[in-house]
Amino acid sequence: MQAILFDMDGVLYVGDRPIDGAAATLEWCRRRAIPFRFVTNTTSRPRVALVEKLQGMGIEASEEEIVTPPIVARRWLTQQADGPVGLFVPAPTEQDFAALRHARSEEDPVSAVVLGDLGDGWDFATYNRAFRWLKKNPDAALVALGMTRFWEAEDGPRLDVGPFVRGLEYALDRKAVVLGKPSASFFRLAIEEMGARVDQAAMIGDDIMGDIDGAQQAGLRAVQVRTGKFRPQDLERGISPDGVIDSIADLPAWWQHESSR
Repeated sequence: MQAILFDMDGVLYVGDRPIDGAAATLEWCRRRAIPFRFVTNTTSRPRVALVEKLQGMGIEASEEEIVTPPIVARRWLTQQADGPVGLFVPAPTEQDFAALRHARSEEDPVSAVVLGDLGDGWDFATYNRAFRWLKKNPDAALVALGMTRFWEAEDGPRLDVGPFVRGLEYALDRKAVVLGKPSASFFRLAIEEMGARVDQAAMIGDDIMGDIDGAQQAGLRAVQVRTGKFRPQDLERGISPDGVIDSIADLPAWWQHESSR
């Protein structure tokens, strides 16, 4: 193993609370010159805000080390979408799509509709606007910024973008283009940025499906942490992580053990 992908929420922190040992483990990676990237399906804030959050927790980070669905989606839309796009992302995240033409009115034609985690911004009228745009434009792509089912907030679990995407897929009988976890291309892009191969990399995550199964399907090894959204029954779903550790603080010991085998 020569490279690492780290999920963020649930692995490095939960809400605004850092997980013990996260900063020390990242420093361990830097000292050993192990290349890594932070991979997250977070679409509620741009990368610059994620850098500030990590730095506020004592974790050194740069924008280039964070791979997010909006960044991947912008590249894809620049190449594939010939026309305005309908955005359903929080206002701060719109800056990641500033270079694209945005559809505003329900009557505007669209070449793609992009769904991220709107959180409390979802209501029937907003969701129905996405449906109508796609219904009126049958060739428009439904672009999902990940398929995360839910995330663990400090006040409890909250729905993420996945259930909203599934609803539109069902209503329109159309498959979404997924540009975030668990898409194999998302994992592979992050690995390629480091100049590594997928069979040389490990994914560290708390989501048995989006992180662990998604990474393994892409050809990576995957390590499950018992923090964040992890529940013991996750290990009974028929998905077998390559390693299970109590928290990110235990990664150096696991890594050294596996490297010596």
